[in-house]
Amino acid sequence: MPVALLALAVSAFGIGTTEFVMMGLLPNVAADLGTSVPTAGYLVSAYAIGVVVGAPLLTAFGSRVPRKKMLVLLMAVFTIGNLASALAPTFGLLAAGRVLAGLPHGAFFGVGAVVAARLVREGREARAVATMFLGLTVANIVGVPAATLLGQHLGWRATFLVVAAIGLLAMAALARLVPYVPLDEGQNLRRELRALGDRQVLLGLLTAVFGFAGVFAVYSYLASMTTEVMRMSESSVTLVLALFGIGMTLGALVAGPLTDRALRPTLYGSLGALAVVLLAFDYTVHVRWAALVTVVVLGAVGFMTTTPLQMLVMRKAAHAPTLASASNHSAFNLANAGGAWAGGAAIAAGWGWMSPTLVGAGLAVVGLSIAVVAGLLDRGTSPSRVVAGGGATVPEQERVG
Repeated sequence: MPVALLALAVSAFGIGTTEFVMMGLLPNVAADLGTSVPTAGYLVSAYAIGVVVGAPLLTAFGSRVPRKKMLVLLMAVFTIGNLASALAPTFGLLAAGRVLAGLPHGAFFGVGAVVAARLVREGREARAVATMFLGLTVANIVGVPAATLLGQHLGWRATFLVVAAIGLLAMAALARLVPYVPLDEGQNLRRELRALGDRQVLLGLLTAVFGFAGVFAVYSYLASMTTEVMRMSESSVTLVLALFGIGMTLGALVAGPLTDRALRPTLYGSLGALAVVLLAFDYTVHVRWAALVTVVVLGAVGFMTTTPLQMLVMRKAAHAPTLASASNHSAFNLANAGGAWAGGAAIAAGWGWMSPTLVGAGLAVVGLSIAVVAGLLDRGTSPSRVVAGGGATVPEQERVG
């Protein structure tokens, strides 16, 4: 794999760390800024809002900017957002900093996925994209626990200062290691919007919203499941979250080669497996070792959905995949918010701490149903490979269909 993928993975590591670390720092932030933990929880939503808004907006504004330069600029915004968060004197300014840090998230992964795919030979694009995503998964194993521990001992501001430093390192790596990747001939905002409106692209985004929501319906309440149902100590929550992160990493490693070989079957299989594992968790949670194994498997099958969905929208967006690729991350963050809301609603209704597993399984089935319908509608068409060359297309039916 090209060394430039390391720069993309380092960037993804920083982004993943700042996205999820706030969940572990909410009590510290609330105490320091004189607010409640539930109110501090809006800081998680603030980042997600930044992602949802920033992904299409920044990608559209940067549609004519060379991709390498765009990646560096996006990481600059990310770094400034984290620095602003570290120095924010009030809750309102901290929320603004979180929005700013989230703005480049989707656009970076959207542009980065296109660049990663063009760095490798035909037939290895999904593996390249999955390698970039490894930075995101490793952040959940190493970055988030370490940053949370740092924030608990040195204050939450130290955490965001360190993430800002990672952002500077990522900018240097991108500038040094990523080669010039030319824009497609005739690429412009109108062309990107037209590609985004493709039926298969929209169905892919809808699959991401519902299918990945199944993951976050459970992940959002995994800490409470650990202490209330598994009867493990609060100190064990970090271990359980790390196991989930290990599963995510394994899923990313497996998803790349499988997606390169057979995209839609990989998507169908991962969504179907996700529904089954979520249903099984309702039973295995009562046996500690089985519950921990299930957490790893849940992380693996959940994250296995991301690579095929990313590649699907990129390939179906024909010669203008960047905006569709970035919008996919808006879809993932809508899934995060929607899944957390649906799981929380089930708990609030008195259905029990494990009720989000049933909700999540139902969402995964909806996502699978949308994916199958999209696949059936796509039969007989001749999709093109558009992510590995400067505009030339070759038939892709065998791998996509």
